[in-house]
Amino acid sequence: MPAKRSSKKPSRKTASRHTPTSLDPSFLLPSKDDLHLMIEDWVAEDVGLQDLTTNIMIPAKAKADFLMNTREDIVISGIEVAAEVFRHIVPEAKVKTLIKDGVLAKKGTSLMRIAGPGRGLLTAERTSLNVLQFMCGIATLVREYASKIDHTEAQLIDTRKTVPGMRMLSKYSACVGGCRPHRLGLHDGVMIKDNHIAVHGSITKAVAQARALTPTLTKIEVECDTLKQVEEAAKAGADVIMFDNMSAALMKKGIEIIDGRARTEASGGIRLDSIKEKAECGVDFISVGRMTQSAPAVDIGLDVKISE
Repeated sequence: MPAKRSSKKPSRKTASRHTPTSLDPSFLLPSKDDLHLMIEDWVAEDVGLQDLTTNIMIPAKAKADFLMNTREDIVISGIEVAAEVFRHIVPEAKVKTLIKDGVLAKKGTSLMRIAGPGRGLLTAERTSLNVLQFMCGIATLVREYASKIDHTEAQLIDTRKTVPGMRMLSKYSACVGGCRPHRLGLHDGVMIKDNHIAVHGSITKAVAQARALTPTLTKIEVECDTLKQVEEAAKAGADVIMFDNMSAALMKKGIEIIDGRARTEASGGIRLDSIKEKAECGVDFISVGRMTQSAPAVDIGLDVKISE
């Protein structure tokens, strides 16, 4: 009979788990060639046949000098992506980033200086701002979530709830904000949900088939709505058990039932006002879909640089 796993968790330092320096997420960013293809699509969508207003109002030889400034306190993410929009669309422009990703920028901070042909810069302005506001919005919200649970052993993670086509930029920004990535896609992990269980008839059967066919080092996670399902998933040998929309009190009971046989994840309906209680119940991971699915864009603007 195999020895029973100890329910005692190994000691882990909490200081670095929710900080942007705990993981270099740059591997999530597209290559420069792929980014340029994305930029072409973004600008084509925004400009159409031509930038009518700019071409009417701005002389062809006019030069411009702008500063990109934040109008609220934000966590920076995607500054080089935003800069690359200008560099790609206006190759002759001089673009200088003034801040790094992961930095908390206070209201009024200058993030970038852009100088060059006025028409080109004004045409690229909104695309650059949109992507930076989007990415910083995610990083800023994630940092807020992470700050609520920094005193616990729980690890904040993201989800697959991302805008189609923007997943890697979203997950990069989430990591910059202070969480770790969950699955990047359906290909890199097994998560058995209620519909999978319904097809097989039971959690036990579903886990058995997954275990037989899943690559050896790939984790198998089971989503559970009740403590009865939690007990079955633990007995079936799941690597991770997700408490789906459970209260902190129920999750505490679930952790006792699991007794160290699997890692645990809290998910479903978790908000800024409830994440602290969920983390304090003792779960290993907390996933929050709204961090990437519905983070509000931050307020950043492009202002004419005033000569001193």
